[in-house]
Amino acid sequence: MQLSYSQAVFKNFLGQAPQWFKLTIIGFLILNPILFFWVSPYVAGWALVIEFIFSLAMALKCYPLQPGGLLVIQAVAIGMTTPAQVLHEIEVNLEVILLLIFMVAGIYFMKNLLLVLFTKIITKIHSKIAVSLMFCAASAFLSAFLDALTVIAVIISVAVGFYSVYHKVASGLHQSQAHDPNSDHDLPEYSRSDLEQFRGFLRNLLMHAGVGTALGGVMTMVGEPQNLIIAEQAGWQFIEFAIRMSPVTIPVFIAGLLTCYLLEKFKWFSYGVPLPENVRQILVEFDQQETEARTRADNMKLVVQGLIAIWLIVGLALHLASVGLIGLTVIVLATAFTGVIEEHQIGHAFEEALPFTALLAVFFAVVAVIIDQQLFTPVINWVLTYEGNMQLVMFYLANGFLSMVSDNVFVGTVYITEVKKALLSGQITRDQFDMLAVAINTGTNLPSVATPNGQAAFLFLLTSAIAPLIRLSYGRMVFMALPYTIVLTIVGLLIINSGVLVEYTDMFYQMGLIEHHTLSESASPSGH
Repeated sequence: MQLSYSQAVFKNFLGQAPQWFKLTIIGFLILNPILFFWVSPYVAGWALVIEFIFSLAMALKCYPLQPGGLLVIQAVAIGMTTPAQVLHEIEVNLEVILLLIFMVAGIYFMKNLLLVLFTKIITKIHSKIAVSLMFCAASAFLSAFLDALTVIAVIISVAVGFYSVYHKVASGLHQSQAHDPNSDHDLPEYSRSDLEQFRGFLRNLLMHAGVGTALGGVMTMVGEPQNLIIAEQAGWQFIEFAIRMSPVTIPVFIAGLLTCYLLEKFKWFSYGVPLPENVRQILVEFDQQETEARTRADNMKLVVQGLIAIWLIVGLALHLASVGLIGLTVIVLATAFTGVIEEHQIGHAFEEALPFTALLAVFFAVVAVIIDQQLFTPVINWVLTYEGNMQLVMFYLANGFLSMVSDNVFVGTVYITEVKKALLSGQITRDQFDMLAVAINTGTNLPSVATPNGQAAFLFLLTSAIAPLIRLSYGRMVFMALPYTIVLTIVGLLIINSGVLVEYTDMFYQMGLIEHHTLSESASPSGH
């Protein structure tokens, strides 16, 4: 039967997404102008934030770019924000965008080396607990010197490699044959249970690694973008930033590893899924075949990739250039010295990152609405009414809560800017400002692991190619992150509330590890 024009339009709208989801998005688009013009712009702004989070939660039903993009286009059209403000937010976050475009593509050209290294780890170490702790700790260490998005891109690349290897063999295909890992059609029935268990195993490792990026990212000024902004506002260098954060970050890191151990040991929250023996055997055989088939030219490619990896770590740790530009050098070096010189070969590297880059631009438009409608202003003003140690606690909690529903980079930037204004106006002392900077940094980094929208690394994982393969949905991520959220938030809160932070900071002053800053040493407040 031929569809009517209206039925055809509705069928094409958001493609294969469920009908109820399409109707929900249409409902949002009808509701928002009503709220904005006849109820309150403030209420409409919060409605948009909730609706955008909903679109992220339904990422496996429909990629969030389309529904989120429609909501944002309407928000700009009715006046919730302006194209100029959206562009400003994108310009402010240009380094993050360049990071996604170039660094993630750069990692694509190093995946052979990464697959070799991580295959050795998976096949040689039989203890799931040891592997989980290694993934978590390694992600934390790398995130302290690199950035969380780069680290999670590495882990995703490795996980996709593992999954493709097993899925191809289980489907009865040779490694050289083309195959679609998204389809289980060719999979025999006896392999399906192993595949489900393998998916659970990979979900465990990816979540441990994701939390690891948060544990390491909070420690240094290069771990997360907002850390760098906070350090600039406070006038801190790399070493001073790490020392000031250490009374909170080191106990939290230990608590995070202990949580990882307990989750695997007692199989709580869907953790503790072992690697199926059949899968291990396939990976071992794959490793042996690859090793035997590797020519001298292939070995030299691995050596070159190893040298580039060293350059990557050194370049980022010493801030020789912005992260995105270093990623561009990785692309140039990795392709020039491994024989990848055709345009279509290079183009594949950008397929993973560009959809997420577009989604991130949409997210920055939501941030523009948050700024223009001053959605966070009441919370900020309320927190500033507290004094002394309770002010630290309230800043930590407020930052944590807002980072769960928004973006931790945005929340950290807004809060440090407001606190800087309070310092310059004489509302708080320089020492209190330094303490608040620690509370803001830890507050935006730790509780934000609760949701994918809080941490860019988690959001990237949710919208990556691996998520649908291993059935990693928004709800499942929130559920699996819950024990980490509780532990990390409480440990950080207890330390800040106990006064330990103040005591250790005084001790650092006496030891000469850090110095008292004067008002004139602070950077001028930046408008965001």
